[in-house]
Amino acid sequence: MLLKHEFIGRETELRELRALQTLRSASLVILEGRRRVGKSRLVEEFAAGQKFSRFIGLAPTPGTDAQSQRNEFLRQLSEQTGLPRVQSDDWGTLFELLAREVARGRRVVLLDEISWMADKDPTFLGKLKTAWDVQFSKNPQLMLILCGSVSSWIQKNIVSSTAFLGRPSRDIKLEELSLAECNRFWSEHSRVSPYEKLKVLSVTGGIPRYLELINPSLGAEDIIRELLFSRNSVLLDEFKLIFSDTFGERSAIYRKIIGSLLKGPASLNDILERTQRTKTGDYSDYLNDLVTAGFLARDYTWRLKTGEISKLSRYRLKDNFLRFYLRYVTPNRPAIEKGFFEGRSLTSLPGWESLLALQFENLVLNNVSTVIKKLGVLMPDVVFANPFFQRKTRLQAGCQIDLAIQTRFDSVHTCEIKFSKSAIKPGVVGEMRQKLEKLQLPRKFSVRPVLIHVNGVHSEVVRSQFFSQIVDFGELLTA
Repeated sequence: MLLKHEFIGRETELRELRALQTLRSASLVILEGRRRVGKSRLVEEFAAGQKFSRFIGLAPTPGTDAQSQRNEFLRQLSEQTGLPRVQSDDWGTLFELLAREVARGRRVVLLDEISWMADKDPTFLGKLKTAWDVQFSKNPQLMLILCGSVSSWIQKNIVSSTAFLGRPSRDIKLEELSLAECNRFWSEHSRVSPYEKLKVLSVTGGIPRYLELINPSLGAEDIIRELLFSRNSVLLDEFKLIFSDTFGERSAIYRKIIGSLLKGPASLNDILERTQRTKTGDYSDYLNDLVTAGFLARDYTWRLKTGEISKLSRYRLKDNFLRFYLRYVTPNRPAIEKGFFEGRSLTSLPGWESLLALQFENLVLNNVSTVIKKLGVLMPDVVFANPFFQRKTRLQAGCQIDLAIQTRFDSVHTCEIKFSKSAIKPGVVGEMRQKLEKLQLPRKFSVRPVLIHVNGVHSEVVRSQFFSQIVDFGELLTA
């Protein structure tokens, strides 16, 4: 999250961490989030000017065993404290050595990639829990932060574990940066259009590490080519690193699930059919892991009449980088490595506009709170906001709304998220009207159609006064 040494975003998380330091007791903090989302960088920013110790687990490889992790921890401990490198096969001993070093005064300790650190040693969590209860927690000015990219492991082994029940002070899930924060990676004086920024964000999403790598003085296609379509592109191996480091031996299964969602959202049954699997408890766990990791979203529909969430849901690939990589980098990897994309227009790639449409919709859905604010709706007045779909039955037609925002005043904003490389044509009015005719609204409800676009709208669309509000993507970038 650096732009000319500037830290961007994360104000809420920094406030939460600073508030914990005002308490008269030690704090145990869980920090989760996708790789490259800026977890370690957040802690570094928070700990600036304080006594800070960071320990990083070794990435899992065939040659990495439990003792390798302990040896690496001891090496880092020795470097940061000057303690001798005493060989130990007991995490209890290692935690005791660390606890002695941070027993007094304001201290911040980060155990980074904790699932790697604990890999292949079933005693790790028990020893950590004991060390917290007996030693770490005795320093009222200590903050111990447990951080990791494998959110499903953290949820199962720490957040939901009876052993750690009641001990964590906070469980912070780090999401992508907001659109307004992404916008700050370009100079406020630049004249880069929202459409150009959309093309870049269709690759990076709101992932800070990817945004740090862009050269804002270049055009969108040159930025994307530099990131992914040159032989020495810094992100060319990124997908493999994400999946092998996060999911290990089961990465192939997760890869198939992701692949089934490249062209749009799908129900569980659709995913099972596309991956040629049968419904099992394990498979549901795989989907939940991907949701917890932040790669997928599970979008539930709901009953407008009561506001109750339905059992019906669809899974959506919410991570723009993964979709872009699998759609365009994976199948073209041999050509990229031979330099065939030097000077080639990326807009000639098959399905370029349909991909931008999906990525545009993702960016809007991942920033629903910004949309709500832009529409002038107060958050406490929102009953539910999500993609809405109505299943076809004998008594009702099928219907799908890109984003619906229901308020407690018996009204629903129905948002059409429309991508076009030119101004949106008047036909959008008829398309939305047909959707609303199929929508089963309670009799007393008001409906307010909204159009969200990126490249302008035809004057006839404005003159029709059909849409209650027309929102330019550029407005969301600066909201």
